[in-house]
Amino acid sequence: MLSNFDFSVVLTSLPYLFGTGMVFTLSLTAMAAAGGVILGTLLAMARLSGIPGVWHLAKGYVELCRSLPLVLVIFWFYFLVPYIGAYAVGSTTPIQVGAFPSALITFTAFEAAYFAEIMRAGIQSVPKGQTGAAQALGMNYWQTMSNVVLPQAFRNMLPLLLTQTIVLFQDTSLVYVLSLTDFMGAASKVAQRDGRLVEMYIFAALVYFAICFAASFLVRRLQRRVAIIR
Repeated sequence: MLSNFDFSVVLTSLPYLFGTGMVFTLSLTAMAAAGGVILGTLLAMARLSGIPGVWHLAKGYVELCRSLPLVLVIFWFYFLVPYIGAYAVGSTTPIQVGAFPSALITFTAFEAAYFAEIMRAGIQSVPKGQTGAAQALGMNYWQTMSNVVLPQAFRNMLPLLLTQTIVLFQDTSLVYVLSLTDFMGAASKVAQRDGRLVEMYIFAALVYFAICFAASFLVRRLQRRVAIIR
């Protein structure tokens, strides 16, 4: 069966696959991960604040996002938010959001729920004695969190944050529902254009495996180094 394979289509499509598809995938992953970590940290702090209302809203947001399929959230945001926005501003036409902003906002908001739980565990891993010492020095809540707690929480949770980023990298292939050209979308277009589905999908699988395996290996090494430092 392998004798019928034609991998020359892969070689001729490499500039398109990596120059367009992989660049898009990595860009979306990096931006969504950065935004997700920032929003997730704020959600984690809100959940640990103990402030009535704030705590419940943060918990409800996290539980809601973690209970929904990502592809469904992408559909909701892309198709429903323009109409909701038009209704809110009193417009008769849907607000144009765009496919890429929709994907970026959706991935950022969705992944923030997972990053929030990771950061919450990281914040709780910092000994309470250090928080008490910071307060004894006259630091307020925000100064204590930014100068004492969060730096240690990020160091403790860095391997888990990177692992979740690897999952995000894999999930970006779901942007096909918005007709965006990520790496998987580029491979699919080439496969359908040239009628070489098996070759292209095998190549795409090998690329995803190689990147995720290498990244996971580096994360495991980092995890051992962080454990030694702790």
